Amino acid sequence: QVQLVESGGGLVQAGGSLRLSCAASGRSFSSYTLGWFRQPPGKEREFVAATKWTTGSTYYADSVKGRFTISRDNAEKKVYLQMNSLKPEDTAAYYCAATRSFGTSAGQYDYWGQGTQVTVSS
Repeated sequence: QVQLVESGGGLVQAGGSLRLSCAASGRSFSSYTLGWFRQPPGKEREFVAATKWTTGSTYYADSVKGRFTISRDNAEKKVYLQMNSLKPEDTAAYYCAATRSFGTSAGQYDYWGQGTQVTVSS
């Protein structure tokens, strides 16, 4: 079993920055991919970024490339999402997720955190 707990959401003005954290626990993550998804109000959950735990390889949605950075701390078992140049359309509940394979679809992820709200004001 894997447990994921997000933190770091909040209210920020457009152009500002936030860093989300995801604390992972429960088992070895050597074969896992850790990802961030978001769900804007009234919309479906969408892929934001992912990183392979062992290699650190990263993947991003086109909408956040160049603005968001995903990283991990193996020793602390944490994954971070640094969000810069935030826009009002980034407003969403952000979720940390884990999968034993890899993918950009929410259905491919087995474990989910409870989510943290990010609100970007214009």
